[in-house]
Amino acid sequence: MKSTGITSVSVPRRKPMAEINVVPYIDVMLVLLVIFMVTAPMMTQGVKVDLPETTSDPIQAQKDVEPVIVSIDANGAYFMEVGDEESEPMALADLNQQVSKILAGRSQRDVLVRGDENVDYGTVVRLMATLQAAGATSVGLITEQPQG
Repeated sequence: MKSTGITSVSVPRRKPMAEINVVPYIDVMLVLLVIFMVTAPMMTQGVKVDLPETTSDPIQAQKDVEPVIVSIDANGAYFMEVGDEESEPMALADLNQQVSKILAGRSQRDVLVRGDENVDYGTVVRLMATLQAAGATSVGLITEQPQG
């Protein structure tokens, strides 16, 4: 006998899968974590300053107050740092206004000067006089420990 008809075979239907495979996402997250851990130390910002080397006792700073750090680079340009915020190069008069505003809010804030060792002495003295005029009662100088 010859069968020419089509027979239907019933195939069991699959339920939709409601699970998400998260293993690839974890792999991507771990790769990103490693990338951020490697690149984070390279992202530190600051003004390139060659500090003079000298031996001195460290300044006892208040733990809850960020100091105001004023930097002078080798070209005599002034920069101001408060916490993680760093400014663009500014004129001495602008620096006076900015420091006055900061010190008006909190007079106990430390003011530190980071000057390049190749900067003219007169430039540092003018900066310190400006900081005193802005209301800084004491100004500290940042140096590096001598190597060796």
